[in-house]
Parts: sequence; C-alpha cells; structure tokens
Amino acid sequence: MWVKWNPNPTGLNKDDCIIRAICLLDGKSWDQVYWELADYGFEVKNMPSINSVWHGYLKQLGYTRHIVPNMCPDCYSLKEFCNDFPYSDYIVALENNHVVAVILGDYYDSWDSGDKVPTYYWTKEKQRWI
Repeated sequence: MWVKWNPNPTGLNKDDCIIRAICLLDGKSWDQVYWELADYGFEVKNMPSINSVWHGYLKQLGYTRHIVPNMCPDCYSLKEFCNDFPYSDYIVALENNHVVAVILGDYYDSWDSGDKVPTYYWTKEKQRWI
C-alpha cells in the first residue's frame, strides 16, 4: 500500500528521493541526511545524486545491496515487491533512477510509484538491544 510521505522542508518532491528514503528508515531529518550525503560526495569528489555516491553512503550506514530476482523484468512492480517482501524494511531502487522506502509491505513516497519496476534493494541489519 502506498503511504504519501514527504519530509522535504519545502515540500519539493524532485531529485531528493534517496534523501527521503534514508530519512524514514534511519530516523534522521531531511537536513541531516542531505548534509551527510553531500559531505560523502565531497569526500569522494562526485555529486551526491550519482549512484556510486549514495551507494557508498548507504554502505557506510550499514546497508547491503541485493538484486531483485529477474522473473519478469518489465512486469514486476513495486506493489508486487511489497507483497513478496512484507516482513522488513528496504530502500528500493526503481526504474528511471527513483528510490523509495518500504516498511513492512508499505511503500512511502511523495507520489504513487507502485507501478514502477524495482531493480535492486538495500537492507540494513537492525541492532538488537538486550
């Protein structure tokens, strides 16, 4: 199910989808994620929106990348991914360089991207406190 969600302080919803997804899953503000991602981009001397930059940033945060099974590469949708993976949290990369957060089978985005095709996803091992 789609949950409309946009933490961007100005309400804009273009070109900051990775920031929005990380905010939700890591419990950080939009500003904090923006600055951390920009700082990482500065360190590696590339733009924060470049895949290799935000991929490196996610790795620093403890995320692991996984490929979506290639059952039907043009007909498998984000909605179907959510139905198939309802038990955890994910950052999902979609066609056309879009990224969303998925929590327990719901996808969080500023618009309904449920018909887009997922290409890969990121998971993060949760720390357990005893």
